[in-house]
Order: sequence, then structure tokens, then C-alpha cells
Amino acid sequence: MKSKHTILVVDKEAAFCSCMADTLGSHGYEIKSVGNGAEAREDLSAGSPDLMILGTISPRGEAFALHQWVRATRPLRALPVIVIDVPPEKQLLAGWRKDEGMRLDTEEYLVKPIEPASLLPRIAKLLDRTTPRVKVLIVDDHALVREGISALLTLQRDMQVVGFAENGKEAITKVAELDPDIVLMDLRMPEMNGLEATREICCAPHHAKVLILSQYDDRENVVASKGAGAWDLIPKQSVSGRLVSAIRAASQAA
Repeated sequence: MKSKHTILVVDKEAAFCSCMADTLGSHGYEIKSVGNGAEAREDLSAGSPDLMILGTISPRGEAFALHQWVRATRPLRALPVIVIDVPPEKQLLAGWRKDEGMRLDTEEYLVKPIEPASLLPRIAKLLDRTTPRVKVLIVDDHALVREGISALLTLQRDMQVVGFAENGKEAITKVAELDPDIVLMDLRMPEMNGLEATREICCAPHHAKVLILSQYDDRENVVASKGAGAWDLIPKQSVSGRLVSAIRAASQAA
């Protein structure tokens, strides 16, 4: 996953772009600014940003044309767009036309003047909504363990707990229903233990990656887990320190 969110600012006013870059850049965003539709199309074609701020560009109607092009381009259709129109007193001559506004498909419509800092909550909300999340299924026969792991993962913006199971048999059913990316699998459980469930899950094509959780990380358990197809074994006493990084590593691996 990218370490920074990228925001493309499209506006012909250099001062507006500079102000946006200074404020948003100071909050950890990577900012690219362009001054016209052609440059914006070139930049968008080279690599999609995480969000676009579409301000004022010339000639009139070019901003709408760019917006329509984005919505018609398959890799860009879901790109969040914040439109910032000219001030009300200029809208008859330079702003979005009424018919354009009626066909506008955007997350936010604002007008100048605008304080860049006021965009920060809006941007954070939009990016949070569009950030891909690793879907995690937690399998453990102890409710307190399930709840503790869930509380830890809920704090991670790039992870989503999609369900729980109390044993290996239930885990297999939940994997088919919920299609998780990662399964956190307890080693010892009633009805069907973690190794048996892991073998069955890992036999399926394009299967979820399984991380075994165990009270012990001795060589015997590590070898057995790998033999069953598990991605890794995490000792339960190290869960708070290792689990999040292990989930990210497993999810990013081919």
C-alpha cells in the first residue's frame, strides 16, 4: 500500500494551487498541481491519484469536460472529486453552467474563496471511504481472544474484521461466505483444529492466506503450520507486536 495519499489539484490560479499544496502537504498528503485540462488528463493517464480537487480552468466548460472524461474512463470512474467553483459573482461568466451542474457527479461542490484547512475533514472522510481494506476472519474458540484481536484490528484504517468463527469447521463455512483476504486461525480448537481447517482452506484456488495463532512457537508447530499451507505462525503472546505487520505482509504478497 502507498505510504501517502496523492491528491491532484487542477486549477489555473497559481496562488490557489500553492496554498492547497502548502496546507495539504503539511498534513502528509502528496500534492501534484496542474493548470489546465490537457495536463490533468496526461497526469491522470500516467497514474491515478487518490483524489482530485477540480478548480477553475479555461476555457469555460473545460472543467466539466474533464470531469466527464474522468467518469467515462474505466480506471478513474471511482476517483473522488471535489469541485471548487468560482465565487458567486463570477459564475455567470466563468463558472460551471447550470446544465453542467445538473449533470455533475461529484462528492463535494464548493465555491471560492475557501480555506484549504476546511477541506481536511472532507478529504480524510473521502479517502477513508475509498482506502482498500484487508478483510480479516478471526477464528478462535475463546470469545475474549476474538474480541481482543478485533479491537486491535479495528484501530487499523487498512483492515476490516469481516467475521468470527469458533472452530475450524465453522471457519471453512465462513471463508466461503465472507471471502476474507486473511484468516487468523487458532491452532487448538474443538470439533476441527486449526491445522485441519487450514489444509482444507488452502486447497482451494485463490484461497485466503492463513496466519496460525498458537500459545507455542516451537519448531514442531511451525513446521506443521507451514505443512498445512499457513502463511506464518504468530505466538499469541506476541500478537500485539507482530500481528498487524504480519497481516500487512501476507496481504501484499503475491
